[in-house]
Amino acid sequence: MAKKFVVTLKKSTIGCTQDQKDAVRCLGLKKLHSTAEVNDTPANRGQIMKVQHLVNVEVKG
Repeated sequence: MAKKFVVTLKKSTIGCTQDQKDAVRCLGLKKLHSTAEVNDTPANRGQIMKVQHLVNVEVKG
């Protein structure tokens, strides 16, 4: 079974660049304190690294 990440948006995207806002949306996060479960892929890892100051990440599985 593939590993997954549980990503939670902890800080607002106000004042962030458009690239960072797009990365948050692509991870499936819409509002503050929303949580999404994403697969462990290189694309998702890159998006998480881009917004690591805005999110909490937990490894599942």
